[in-house]
Amino acid sequence: MTIRVLFWSYFRERVGAESAEVTLAEGARVADLLSAVHGRWPVLEPLKGCTLVAVGVDYADPERVLRLGDEVSLFPPVQGG
Repeated sequence: MTIRVLFWSYFRERVGAESAEVTLAEGARVADLLSAVHGRWPVLEPLKGCTLVAVGVDYADPERVLRLGDEVSLFPPVQGG
């Protein structure tokens, strides 16, 4: 299944894109998505312990199961005002 990932704030700068599509197996969890993201963009891996994740408009924990068509946002730990 394909999941659209949105990068916010300085994640966008580090990745060099506002969004990307990541292909995962059916039944994949947020943790699986994060592993795929870190494999593709290792520059984000040092921030994995403090990355905020939202699926749609709801914050999500690593065990949340993703569904086809989900849109996942990745936020750095601190946002400016």
